[in-house]
Amino acid sequence: MNQTTRDLPVVDALRLPEEIRALLRPDELLADRAGRQHRLPRFFYEVRSWSQAKELLLTPHVRLSELLIVDSREAPRLLEDFPHYVPCAVSLLARIIEDLRAKVGAPVFVAANGGYRSPAHRLSVHASPHLWAAAADIYRVGDTWLNTQSSVEKYGTLARELLPDVNVLPFGHQPGETDDHLHLALGYLRAVPAGCDERGSELNSGNPGATLPALLAPSPFESASAQTS
Repeated sequence: MNQTTRDLPVVDALRLPEEIRALLRPDELLADRAGRQHRLPRFFYEVRSWSQAKELLLTPHVRLSELLIVDSREAPRLLEDFPHYVPCAVSLLARIIEDLRAKVGAPVFVAANGGYRSPAHRLSVHASPHLWAAAADIYRVGDTWLNTQSSVEKYGTLARELLPDVNVLPFGHQPGETDDHLHLALGYLRAVPAGCDERGSELNSGNPGATLPALLAPSPFESASAQTS
């Protein structure tokens, strides 16, 4: 039987060991390219193994592992060792990918480093929704590679039809543009699961019963327009 997020503990990253906190930087402010400050996630799913990530379905067709693939630019501790940690907003990101898949009738492929990456990743110079697990870089839909203006704009338009507030970077070759994938971002989401205490208390010592049922609702989040990739 496939696992779901109900099988994952939710952890308060402020209670993690100092080595991990220094990499995830929970609740710290980070500036985007325009200098606007955004507070990093605090509540994370704990993923105990790569096998668990591959087996766990966030939606009927999107596996957690698809949104966790990074390369050697990630911090070694977060790349090589388990448990891994992923912000709880990943469930919402998976939902928009699932809905896009249903709309186009074809699989949707997310690039390496194109789902969640940590603040310690070498691409994380500025605040990007990727650090909130709230952005995806889609490089292929079905048999179509998204490396032309027409393909990026076509699927960007379809994504906006599903969720008008989703941010889609324009096609181009400058910062804040993209020429080899479709960048979808839900904003700088701070998902706080039911049962969490934002005053600083630990969440039930990682009790797997503390889950995110609210993330399946149509719009349970606070969103800001995302301008970075």
